[in-house]
Amino acid sequence: MNRHVTWSSLAVLVALAALCGCKREQAAKPSTNPNGPEVTKIRVGYIGISCEAPLFTAVEKGFFKEEGLEVEMVRCQWAQYKDVLALGGYDVTHHLVMYFLKPIEQGMDVKFTGGVHRGCLRVQAPIKPHPNSKPINSVQDLRGTRIGVPGMGTPPFIFANRVLGANGIDPGKEIQWRVFPAGDLGLAMEKGLVDAVADSEPIGTLLEAEGKVKNIADQATDAPYSQEYCCAVLVNGPFLRKNPKASAGATRAILKAAKWVQTNPLAAARLSVEKKYILSSPELNAIALAKLDYIPSVSGADFAVKAASKEMRTAGMLLKGTDVDALAKDAFVQLDGVSDEWIKNLQVEKVAGGQVPKEWDIRQFAAEIYANKQKSCCVGKLLEVPGGGESAVTAAEKKE
Repeated sequence: MNRHVTWSSLAVLVALAALCGCKREQAAKPSTNPNGPEVTKIRVGYIGISCEAPLFTAVEKGFFKEEGLEVEMVRCQWAQYKDVLALGGYDVTHHLVMYFLKPIEQGMDVKFTGGVHRGCLRVQAPIKPHPNSKPINSVQDLRGTRIGVPGMGTPPFIFANRVLGANGIDPGKEIQWRVFPAGDLGLAMEKGLVDAVADSEPIGTLLEAEGKVKNIADQATDAPYSQEYCCAVLVNGPFLRKNPKASAGATRAILKAAKWVQTNPLAAARLSVEKKYILSSPELNAIALAKLDYIPSVSGADFAVKAASKEMRTAGMLLKGTDVDALAKDAFVQLDGVSDEWIKNLQVEKVAGGQVPKEWDIRQFAAEIYANKQKSCCVGKLLEVPGGGESAVTAAEKKE
């Protein structure tokens, strides 16, 4: 099937990393016992997004059980996700390093324990810009432009700030930030409402596959970001101190699952959908997973925390007086039995038919989802405007 996805149809392909998993389940009772032995039951927090596949895999493939751990999954909303972890509403998860560094600077007691994957963020610009837009061919061309983001403080926003700051551009003074729903970012460029966008998977791949955008900064390929882990295992600080063995076991289970996802992205995508952790097409989910680099690393997490801390301070997202070396040292903890050597020697199965066929085209599956209006986290969120109002792009056009 040869279907072509226009940028207007991409408006309904809302980022998997922003709009899935809106209902938080009731939190479990506290699992720690400060006066007794270490716990064997842990609570794993999740939102219900594509890149959380290692969490779902670790449960369904029995990797937590191999570590002697019983798991309760606690589903959270984006808005409360950081606070619920900090307050002990769940014990462990994996999430974006950049998303947690500012809260850690402000005193949040959570620790990174291992790198899960790399490569999910982009800054992109049109190949043929709108007449109202400035042509952009390099990071330096972003000075004085309007950049669309899915939200202030979101990972794409933070990544763009880092890239700008590292290239001598003041993100607070020399950039106009404009917020659009993730699925509307391509349309906003097409309409000339922004000059460039910062996005995450699968939106970045969809826009690139359409052949109308170019990558200005790509976390998957551009140094130094290509060697930097965007997502890492996170453990609640008090839980880790009371339960170091359980924390190490949970970290190993998630890192083993990451290696399994790297080997079997289609199988992991099907598992995530069939077990109802996320709402998506298995095919679209699989292509999004295959785009990421699920090669776990302990030293990689340590490096990511240090690198991100320095560039976030340069970009003004951390305080100028922050000792980033001390911050990184406090934020990352290496646990017993969790090492790069252990990961290197770790063997996982290769499932027959668990890989993404080379001929698969993300545009094909995106078009099918849109045409059939399947129940998916990528469809329907922007088709209905509350109160019969207008879309964010339409409203922005009227203001121009």
